[in-house]
Amino acid sequence: MKTRVTVQVAGNDYTLLSDEPEEYVQKIAEEINQAIADTMASSRLSVSHAAILAALNIADKANDAVESCIHLREQVKLYLDEATTLKHDLAEARREISRLRGKKPPTG
Repeated sequence: MKTRVTVQVAGNDYTLLSDEPEEYVQKIAEEINQAIADTMASSRLSVSHAAILAALNIADKANDAVESCIHLREQVKLYLDEATTLKHDLAEARREISRLRGKKPPTG
C-alpha cells in the first residue's frame, strides 16, 4: 500500500508516494539534504548545482554498492561450488575407505 509522505529537500517540499514507511523516506530525504549541504560547504555552488553533484555522488556510491554485491554473489557461488565438490570428494573417499575395509588381506 502506497503511503503519501511529504519531505523537505533543499528547502522545497515534495510529496511522494512510497511503499516504504514514512520514517524510511524521511531518513532518505535527510541523507540527500546532508549530501547537498556537504557539497555546498566545499564550494560556492547554487543549490541546484549542489543537488546535481550530490546526486552524482549518491549514484556513484549506489553503483559501487551494486558492483560490490555482484562481486560478493560471485564469491559465494564459487564457495558453494567448491563446497559441493568437496562434499562429493568426501563421499568418494568414504566409499573407498569402506571398500578397503571390506577387503580381506591377501593370503600367501
